[in-house]
Amino acid sequence: MKPEEIRKLDAYFKRVFQNPSLQVKARPRKEDSCELYVGDEFLGIIFKDEDEGDYNFSMAILDVDLD
Repeated sequence: MKPEEIRKLDAYFKRVFQNPSLQVKARPRKEDSCELYVGDEFLGIIFKDEDEGDYNFSMAILDVDLD
């Protein structure tokens, strides 16, 4: 994703979740998506649907994390 898109997504997630520690970062060797972190903890991947122009956030929740 372009740096401008990453900046917009970063501002969006911080605003919507009211959490300034959220960070959207570029993915190494991938240009179709970026990653969302809270501090140093990876939360998920944000993909862009090139046809629609929409973004999709995908977050895996491990069973062990629920205990």
